[in-house]
Parts: sequence; C-alpha cells; structure tokens
Amino acid sequence: MYVVDDTSMQVMFSIYQQTRAQVSVIELYVEFEELVEVNLPEPNIDWTVYNIESEEEFEGTYHIVGLVEDVDEDDIIVEPDVADVTNALTSQHLSREPSFMHALDLDAMNAPEFPKFVNADPVVVTDGEFVIGMEFSSRETVIAAIKDYTIRRGVDYRVIRRYNGSHTCSRTTISQDHAKINSDMIAEVIKPLVEVDPSLKVKSVIAEVQSKFNYTISYRKAWLAKKKAIANIFCGWEASYEALPSWFEAMVQKDPSAVVEIETAPAYLGDEIRSCKPIVQIDGTHLYGKYKGALLVAVSQDGNGNIVPLAFAVVEGETSDAWHFFLTHLRTHVVTRDGIGLISDRHDSITSAIARSNGSWEPPRAIRMFCVRHIASNFLRNFKAPYLQKLIYARLRERGEAYTQWLDRIPRQQYALAFDNGYRWGHMTTNLVECINGVLKGARNLPITSLVKATFYRLNELFTRKKAEAEARTNAGHVFSEYAINKLQSNQQAAGNIQVNLFDRQNEVFEVREMPSGLEYAVNLRQRHCDCGEFQTYRIPCRHVFACCANQRLDWQQYVHDIYRMEEIKKVYRARFKPLGNPATWPVYQGPRHIPNPHLKRVSKGRPKITRFLNEMDMRDMRGPRHCRLCGGQGHSRSRCPQRPGSSASGGAHNS
Repeated sequence: MYVVDDTSMQVMFSIYQQTRAQVSVIELYVEFEELVEVNLPEPNIDWTVYNIESEEEFEGTYHIVGLVEDVDEDDIIVEPDVADVTNALTSQHLSREPSFMHALDLDAMNAPEFPKFVNADPVVVTDGEFVIGMEFSSRETVIAAIKDYTIRRGVDYRVIRRYNGSHTCSRTTISQDHAKINSDMIAEVIKPLVEVDPSLKVKSVIAEVQSKFNYTISYRKAWLAKKKAIANIFCGWEASYEALPSWFEAMVQKDPSAVVEIETAPAYLGDEIRSCKPIVQIDGTHLYGKYKGALLVAVSQDGNGNIVPLAFAVVEGETSDAWHFFLTHLRTHVVTRDGIGLISDRHDSITSAIARSNGSWEPPRAIRMFCVRHIASNFLRNFKAPYLQKLIYARLRERGEAYTQWLDRIPRQQYALAFDNGYRWGHMTTNLVECINGVLKGARNLPITSLVKATFYRLNELFTRKKAEAEARTNAGHVFSEYAINKLQSNQQAAGNIQVNLFDRQNEVFEVREMPSGLEYAVNLRQRHCDCGEFQTYRIPCRHVFACCANQRLDWQQYVHDIYRMEEIKKVYRARFKPLGNPATWPVYQGPRHIPNPHLKRVSKGRPKITRFLNEMDMRDMRGPRHCRLCGGQGHSRSRCPQRPGSSASGGAHNS
C-alpha cells in the first residue's frame, strides 16, 4: 500500500497491529529525490552547561574481551593525510573551541554523580509526522528522520535495495535494543553532552538513550558512540598528533616566553617558582584515549595555599627516560633556583632519572623527599597488616623488629617532618598533584592536541582568576594572604597564657612555658627556630614566638616569610597567556610529520574490561586483624578455623 497521508499511515499501523503475529516489522520503500541549494534554518539547540563528577574512569586502562557490536574501532576515524590536517586546523570547527576547554571547575569533586542532562534535538519533523512535499537537505538527513520516527514509535523497518516479490523475513527474537539505534546515531545524540564533558560516563550515555528513546542499548554500543563523539568534536587521534606541532609553533610565535620540546611535550618558561614555596611535587597519571601514555605533572603552592601548575609532559609511560626528559627540562626552564624540596613517590624510574641528572636534583641543589602515603602503601604491600599503618615508630618496634627494620632502610629526612630541616614546608604527601587532576578533569581521554589545548585554556583561566583575586586583596589594603592571616590570628590568640624567660637578648634566645600544662620550649628568633617545630616548618610565627615578641615589644611581622605577602603572591600569576587567534593566520608548519606510536594503540575489540588492581592506597578504612566468629581467635576466618567441624586440625585432635 502507498502511504501518502495521515489516514493511510493510520491504516498501515492498524494492519500491523492485526498481523504482527505473522509480520513483526514494517517494510518501507522510500523514493529519494536529490535536491540542491536548499537552505534550511539552523536547529534551535539549547546548549546547557552542566557539571558531572569525574571518577577515575576505568575505560582508560582496559583490555578488550568479547565482541558485542560488529564494528571495528578503526572504522571510527579515517586515517588522515596532510591535507586533512591542514583543513582541520583552518576549519571553523577548531577555531570555535568546545566549551569544555574553557570551563574551570575548582569544586569538581563535589559535583553530583547523575546530573539532569538538558539535550535538545534537531528539528527534523515539525509535528512528528511526515507529509507529502517535505524536503530534506540530504539523503543522510531523511534517513535520520526515518530512524527517529520509527524508534520513537517502537517499530522497525528494513531498506529493500532490490524488490523481486513479497518478503517473508521477520524478526524472531525480542530485544530491549533497537537495530536502528547504532553507535553513529547515538554519537550525534550525545555530542552536546560530550562537548561539555568528555569524561561522560558510559552508564550516563545508556541512561540518556533510555530517557530519549525508551530503549536500553548495550554497553559496547554506548562506549563506541562516546568514542566516536569525542573523535568528531575534538578531531581524531591520528590527525591530532599531526596538528600538534602547528599548534605549538603558533603558541611560540604568539608568546616568545614559551618553550616547546617536540620530543615529547611542552615546558612553560618562567620564574614564578621564585615567588612560590620552594617545593616541587611531581607525579604521573594515565591517559585514557585511543593510545596509551602518561601525563607527568609538576606543581608548587603559593602563599595563600593555592596550587600552582609548573610543567606538563605527555610521554609513553612512567619510564626512566620519560622522567629524565621531564626533570631535565623542568630544571632548565622552570625550577632554576637551588635549595628546592622535591616530593615524589619511591618509583624506581624517578630514582634512576634523578641519578642521571648530574646533580641538578640532588643535594645541595635539591632535596628529594617521599610522600608518606606512598610509603604507607609500600609498607602494607610488604606486611599485609593494615591495622599497623597508623602506628608510630616506637609502637611498631613493640610489634616486631621486622617492621622497624623495613622502615629504617628509608632515610628519616626523606619521610619524617622532624628531620627534614624545613624543606617540606609541612607537606607530607603529593596531594597537590592529585588535586590538579580535578582542574584537568576529563581532558585525559581526549586526542593529544585537544588535551594540550584544554590544559592551555584552563591554565589561562586559573591564572587570570587568581591574579584578579590577588590584586583585589592588595587594593583592599591587606599585606598578607588570607591563609597567613587566619594562621597568625589563631597563634596570636593562643599566646596569651605563656610565660617568657629571656636568656640572651642580643641573640634573641628565650625559654617559654605553657600554662597550666607546664611544657617548656626554647625559642631562637634569630635562627627562626622553636622546639615546637611549627615556626621553622611553616615560616610563620607560632604562639611561642608571639609571646616572645610581646614580652620584648618586637614586631612579629618581620618573622613572617615573604611568600605570604600579597606582593609576592601577585608575582606568581604575572605570566600572561597570549591568545593564538585564527588558525588561518598561523605560520605554515614546515617540519616533519608526527604520527602516534602504533605499539601504544589500545586493543579495540569488544567491551572494555577493568585492568586496574586496587592497592592499599584504595582502602577506605583501616581494619584491625581478622577475627574468627567461631573460636574468637585472630588471623583467620570462620571458614578456615581449625576448630571447625570436619577440618583436618579438628579431626586430628579428635583422633588423639
């Protein structure tokens, strides 16, 4: 029958309802007529920015098992040539960067897990029904309209390319999925969501399709659609590698202070570290894109407790060569001062890279210290005793010499605050590096050029915002940072009930006694030392220093380190990022063609599988020793209890 109006459409569905036991699908035969120069209005799409909590998604560290959809990942992206890369760089799409790259969410970890996505559909069929004379701009547009029409009505169709009589093919199985909801269609549906947040979870993609079409798609299909959407929005992975040198060349031309090492990744030139705390924290994290890799990060902290990113490197992994490359350029271009405290984990590759640094990251130019959280993880991996993790050294000796002998192999100045000579500035872990991942949320699963762009734009937003805050506080008449003021006020209030005895006025040596506890401390103002340790750790007058200054009418401000002054904090953010402008104005890149390492390409078949093993640092609570519910003993469970009926131990005792 011919479907020409609403009446014939209703007749078709009525016949289908009566005969669906014999015929489970509706076959549509559509005549296409090519139309040219048809100008259609732009779809009215409401772009709504939202935030979504980004956990450490497991799609980044996976191997693939089992086939669910017969689509090869190589079909997602066509291998580019030089012309494709040139067109991509000068296209309007890349000149208008996705909003994700400019969105800076410092409270990223507090976002809801399942936000309500607002996603507008392109207007294809005005009233939900087809009419005679309706025109479409292309063959793909009319096919998309037919797919949308049939999916929303819960029916299926087949395109008959050659008709030789009546067809008897029918669907024999019932599925929650729909054959026409393929990964390409889903990629178009979720494109606005992925543009805002490329770290969109696969389960959220499934929920979005369920809410829009009332069908539950497979995990593989949702995951593949997300990969295609990322490739369409942020340029393909292969083309991204080729486009990166052109982007770097434009950045260097716009900002001569930028330094780029094409061997692996960029390092930003500047002396902002001189106005920060003289500490550098380094760590690496995995990349979650089509190709394996690692992102190495170095950060510091300003006098107001804000994280200051110093350098980034995209490398093949946390190898000795990669860390040597990163630390060499970090020392050459960024951290040029001596007396730096370097905090990291105990990874062998970092140790090897420091040994190859010709003394640039060794005493006296730098003092390497370890993150105590990683030391705790190493301890638990060796002894499998989580209930011992928080015990101090003396208590560990009571539990056994093996525990303290293991810890004695690590020099105390590399993990103990009491022996670090003030190089730590109170930082016991590498949490500053961990926190920077929240600022770069979602960028690690993008093609490499998009990753660099997102980092560039977000750092620009971070520096611009913090510079404005520092200038506003300075203009308001504040001398010290908000962090320093809060700490100073707290210490000054606590100095009211302290007795002070002067021992040497010329050398500013005192002995103080806290009341009513009677605890005594020696204070040396000239050497900036107090037995409590707080003065030399934070470089801020402790309560004992305040008591001494009040006793001798000394100005306590002279004992506050300069990094806490607003003038120094403003210097941290004086670097200005230069806009790169229209890609058409960039210099023509004449260098070699860059391609990704094919050996780093991830396996591309089947559903992603978790390969990240949880270690001791992932433990949420510190449990005590295991207790048996049968005998009450420690060290075993009820299933392995020797007194359990039928066990070999209980049997032996019974026979004796």
